[in-house]
Amino acid sequence: MDAKLANYLLSEFDKLRAEQSAFLSAGRAADHADYRHLCGVIRGLTYAESIVKDLVQRLDDDYE
Repeated sequence: MDAKLANYLLSEFDKLRAEQSAFLSAGRAADHADYRHLCGVIRGLTYAESIVKDLVQRLDDDYE
């Protein structure tokens, strides 16, 4: 995976996660279901980040 692409993805995931976290910490979730949904979004972005990081590491290991 191209380093620029990986960095772009990680940056976008981080930006989206920060936006969702700020929304939650401001108490703006409409109800418990909305809160759970936003927590799931944050969890999904964190998981996607770990997948990209793992992929980058595997590709780096293959090139060495």
